[in-house]
Amino acid sequence: MRPLTERWPKALLPIDRRPVVSLLLRELAGAGLERVTIVIGHLGEQIESFVGDGRRYGLRVAYAWQPEALGSADAVRCALAAGVELPLLVTAADTAYRPGDLASAAARFESSGASGGLGVRAVPVEELPDRSSVRVHGGCVVEVIEKPPPGTAPGPLAAAPLWFLGPALVPFVEGLEGPPYELASAFQRAIDAGERVVALELGSTRDLTRPADVVRHNFPYLSVSG
Repeated sequence: MRPLTERWPKALLPIDRRPVVSLLLRELAGAGLERVTIVIGHLGEQIESFVGDGRRYGLRVAYAWQPEALGSADAVRCALAAGVELPLLVTAADTAYRPGDLASAAARFESSGASGGLGVRAVPVEELPDRSSVRVHGGCVVEVIEKPPPGTAPGPLAAAPLWFLGPALVPFVEGLEGPPYELASAFQRAIDAGERVVALELGSTRDLTRPADVVRHNFPYLSVSG
């Protein structure tokens, strides 16, 4: 996202002209959550200043510091060290979900009895080499393949940056190879050890991956069709 993220953290970049972190916090509050911990690092003081204590979202917001951007599993370790309580709903701060999808995914995870949950979404086949491909059987995730070579993905589903961790999954966040230390690797270790991770299918998401995405998600009238 450079050069944009040289001045602003990605979580404050907009979708529908609103900071994506604001969209996420409203969805989390709508899903029934009361406490949120935001893991901050690069330009994190801007996020803390914007969100504050979370009262305007109907939430209690705390912060955990991640000194280096060492991956999603490392961010979870920082949050755990800051005292977050299990189970955890973890989401990246550069993705907006369809209204109600977070609430639905949380309810399905809670009723599943699984150790963990992973958001999955159908994506165009040409996007799979840039994402984590997911193989699902019987409603559960059986394999997560990080950025599979073209033509090798097991199906049309890709992982969304949405994870649910119960207590049984926390040990698998430790001892990962890296950096970076990623939750995809932790979840695969847990699956290989026999833990059940339920697949939580979502609708389409909107992601801030490249600078052009900021234009596309805020100024749709500038889109040019071929």
